[in-house]
Amino acid sequence: MGEDLKHLKILKQGAEARLYVCNYLGRPTLIKERFTKKYRHPDLDTVITKDRIKNEARSIVRCKTANIRTPTLYLVDFDRRRIYMEYLENSKTVKDFIKNLSNVENSCIIEQIKILAKLIGESIRKLHENNIIHGDLTTSNMLLVPKNENEEINWLEVDKLDLVMIDFGLSFIDSSTEDKAVDLYVLERAVESTDVPHLEVFHDILEAYQNFSENNTKELINKYREVSARGRKRTMVG
Repeated sequence: MGEDLKHLKILKQGAEARLYVCNYLGRPTLIKERFTKKYRHPDLDTVITKDRIKNEARSIVRCKTANIRTPTLYLVDFDRRRIYMEYLENSKTVKDFIKNLSNVENSCIIEQIKILAKLIGESIRKLHENNIIHGDLTTSNMLLVPKNENEEINWLEVDKLDLVMIDFGLSFIDSSTEDKAVDLYVLERAVESTDVPHLEVFHDILEAYQNFSENNTKELINKYREVSARGRKRTMVG
């Protein structure tokens, strides 16, 4: 694909990158193009950007090996600071899914949320079992997509949806218990921001995370509680 992206639809623009939607090799595609940071020395900026693109691509590939669904990776272009990947047009973020149900007091809905929380907790544990640190583990960076595109979609039937982890731009590979605990704490804060106390979403996520594997579980949970306590103390102090 050529250098000029100005005629493509911009899906989103953040602090680190701009997202475009296009058709690449006949497939709906998302292009993530990282900005040049003018305040950094050009050589340093090139090295940092290349490392982050490498980390993102490596995490996506490792997720595939670990049976964690992510957008399919199509192309990495270091010279143009771009990653080309699958665009999942028919999707909802987990954040929007939870918010839409936040005022519903219905046993069926609550059960669907519990199924979703279990799916999230197990997926995060798979990430961490494979030493993938997401770095920005929020409900905005998780998508729900239909398992079968040919069926009529009922967004309230979680068992007919797949969970897709997205945006590995801050990810890296590390076995650090501290980094895994920080991932969990970031998610806890993200879930709390959706204001759904009656659903106890994070409690169910953490329970599924613990139950998925016995490997190092006690140390992970103790470290998460330590990180969470530090974070809440900083919040209270201001």
